[in-house]
Amino acid sequence: MTMSSNRRDFLKQLGAASVISLAATPPRFLARAAEVAATSKNTDPRVLVLIQMAGGNDGLNSLVPYGDPAYYKARPGIGIPKSQVLHINDHVGLHPRLTGLKELYDEGNLAIVQGVGYPQTDRSHFRSMDIWQSAQPSNLAPRDGWLGRALEWQFDRQPARAEGLTLGTDKLPLAFVSGRVSVPTLRRFEDFQLVAGHGPESHQSLKKVTLDRCIHSSVQGGRELDFLRRTTATAMTSADRLKSLNSTYKSTVDYPATGLASRLKLIAQMIAAELPTRIYFVSLDGFDTHAQQEVGHAALLAELGGAILAFQRDLAGHGLADRVLLSTFSEFGRRVHENGSLGTDHGAASMLFALSPGKGGLYGTHPSMTDLEDGDLKYTSDFRSVYASLLNWLQIPSQPVLGEVFESIGFA
Repeated sequence: MTMSSNRRDFLKQLGAASVISLAATPPRFLARAAEVAATSKNTDPRVLVLIQMAGGNDGLNSLVPYGDPAYYKARPGIGIPKSQVLHINDHVGLHPRLTGLKELYDEGNLAIVQGVGYPQTDRSHFRSMDIWQSAQPSNLAPRDGWLGRALEWQFDRQPARAEGLTLGTDKLPLAFVSGRVSVPTLRRFEDFQLVAGHGPESHQSLKKVTLDRCIHSSVQGGRELDFLRRTTATAMTSADRLKSLNSTYKSTVDYPATGLASRLKLIAQMIAAELPTRIYFVSLDGFDTHAQQEVGHAALLAELGGAILAFQRDLAGHGLADRVLLSTFSEFGRRVHENGSLGTDHGAASMLFALSPGKGGLYGTHPSMTDLEDGDLKYTSDFRSVYASLLNWLQIPSQPVLGEVFESIGFA
């Protein structure tokens, strides 16, 4: 029997089995999972989780400089009252809805980096986000992202470990764009479900059995047939692994009923399952607070803090907390002075949070509230130094990724 006839017979049998498929293309990270598990224990366990606070988070009402009278003079309507601030020291404290992050900070597991920004801030959402995600402020048309370049470096050395995943979005963020490494996007867990055609479950089970026999048939063939068998087996294994993730994983905490919390819970499941994904990317939208900022911003910060606290507690309950570094970022901060709509407009330097076990604390210098640049805070920490720190955590050299040397910040 020839290779082509073998392939035709195999495809006919697949047709008879009503080809089992996934609701979306099987992601590469799942195909690699079986490979990694079969060859060795995970010897490179470090994981990075990035949370994009999309829209431009108001850093001054997140990390509140309550000890500076200039803050209240600039924000008579939306300034956080001193009595409500969760004090970090005599100068700054957290927004009152960030109780989860304050708890982590007091334990030494939350780092806060002050005054993060870049030279000549662009107040356009699109341009500033391109800068943050490409890490190339001077490139007006970036074609790849800093995480994409990091994964390319990893791919050249350990292909099975060059894995990233975006959760909760339909579009791949620029940060992950690469010419050589493909990163999947997963909108919902249900996007990857095993589909065995129509009909009752008993018929679907029979189809799966038939397909399994096709895959493990002793009929000899060539490369094409072997490829078809491997690909089909990978799809089945990937689907079973995902199903097992959802049904067997037991969270050690109750996650809040929020979108961000559900995505972080899924990441915790994947980490516990020893999937080889090194970098996860999620987004929390809504931080473009031009009007009536107080209520909306408070709700977003509560969602952020509650989700991160539950995530850390879940990881700790499974003995995984020391393996995971989480960092937030946003395209820019807000103007120092509130506007006439009790909101804030696009600004410059802001701050970010990092869940970094054992290395919590304040990093960097809080920008002056009076020495401003066109009404904006002057940045004191270059965002690429933050990236250098995150890359160091991943044990990936920062210079090939960032294009030059940036001094690492000590939180990672």
